[in-house]
Amino acid sequence: MGKITGFLEHKRQDESYIAPEKRIENYKEFTIPLEEQKLKDQGARCMDCGIPFCHSGCPLGNFIPDFNDKVYKGKWKDAAEILHKTNNFPEFTGRLCPAPCEEACVLGINSDPVTIENIEKNIVETAFAEGWIVANPPSVRTEKSVAVIGSGPAGLAAAQQLNRAGHSVTVYERDEKVGGLLRYGIPDFKMEKSVIDRRVKVLEDEGINFKTNAHVGVNVDATQLKEDFDAVVLCGGATIRRTIPVAGADAKGVYQAMDFLKQNNQYVDGLVDFDQIISAKGKNVIVIGGGDTGSDCIGTSNRHGATSVTNFEILNKPTVGRPAHQPWPYWPMKLKATSSHKEGVERFFSVSTKEFISDEKGNLTGLKTVQVEWIFKEGERPQLKEVPNTEKHWDCDLVLLALGFTGAEKTLADEFGLEMDFRNNIKATTKNYATNVSGVFAAGDMRRGQSLIVWAISEGRQAAHHVDAFLMGNSNLPLKDDSDLPRV
Repeated sequence: MGKITGFLEHKRQDESYIAPEKRIENYKEFTIPLEEQKLKDQGARCMDCGIPFCHSGCPLGNFIPDFNDKVYKGKWKDAAEILHKTNNFPEFTGRLCPAPCEEACVLGINSDPVTIENIEKNIVETAFAEGWIVANPPSVRTEKSVAVIGSGPAGLAAAQQLNRAGHSVTVYERDEKVGGLLRYGIPDFKMEKSVIDRRVKVLEDEGINFKTNAHVGVNVDATQLKEDFDAVVLCGGATIRRTIPVAGADAKGVYQAMDFLKQNNQYVDGLVDFDQIISAKGKNVIVIGGGDTGSDCIGTSNRHGATSVTNFEILNKPTVGRPAHQPWPYWPMKLKATSSHKEGVERFFSVSTKEFISDEKGNLTGLKTVQVEWIFKEGERPQLKEVPNTEKHWDCDLVLLALGFTGAEKTLADEFGLEMDFRNNIKATTKNYATNVSGVFAAGDMRRGQSLIVWAISEGRQAAHHVDAFLMGNSNLPLKDDSDLPRV
């Protein structure tokens, strides 16, 4: 695979970025692709390691050494065919996945891992540019019909797989356009929405029917849906936002990050005017939460023209390298500086918000914090302890809460009579993705809990196999044993 001595001859090289001061002027993607020869050199670094641990890091089970080898040899069409065998939407994962496969790359033991994610993106972009990705509707249709609720990556993957099996598939999306959090949670500077539209057009041409502004349990009757379809797949995500239980949290100026990001995406899409959205323009912004959503808020705030952007994280500052308790090939929790961080932000760790301050009209004017330390004892949950005499006041006009999610909304569970698990997700095991109601299945974040896009696509594919088997008695759709993969 690759070139036997490639990893010795070529250093890792990532694509470059447009300078921060230029890219924050708009909401477009800002990566600068590598030249084809340099991409081939990166594919050559795949070192024929014997046991490709990258497979253990990839929830989809992508044939990574195989497509790296084809890129090295310039066989891009073959690479695209290999990539699409396991991944329905590499244009999404190639932009948005944190690449656990790279953290598991054998080369990463003592060197920089192969640029798997960037190679993946360039394979699929070459395939679209060359016209290799076209609609491939099934040659034979069954008499079975399936409703997929939710058009995020899990729903789209389930829909395409079930359609390939010959079933008639209808996808229900409660928002005005297809894509779920891909469209209304991910900023355009990370993935322009034309990338979604391009793929949805292929899915439509393959025979999948999409219904938007269709909120099951609100303006679409769930009981009627179950009567009209032979199976239902719930892919609605884990969308209950975590709140912050401190005084003043209801001040005008404290918003959930996903409301901020969704409105901005609608603005970029031309659906609303700028004065109709939550704006960071000319404001001192504090983003609470140090994950990817927080990073997205930082990049968006800078594009709005925020006066300042500050980021709080309650956890300790991660190490730059791998922590000792997370050795290769496990996913490491290490310090991450995203492209948005590099556009301008002050980051503070081990900070807990104590109170939001507002004026007599209820408008946010600031907040109070305290430094915290984490006490770790073997066999016990970590304990959070405030550091005495560390209280601090921060002036701010806008606070964005990027605190993650606590589970799935209960609307669909109530409508279909479904059981929930202890994590507030739809209860359905990986054995067959079936719920307690016959014919109703669940996949993605709604079943698994908040996770990665690559897990969502994997879940959709896995669920599709079991739905097909439920309908037909058996299934030829691919199935991957992911029971031993670590949760990321």
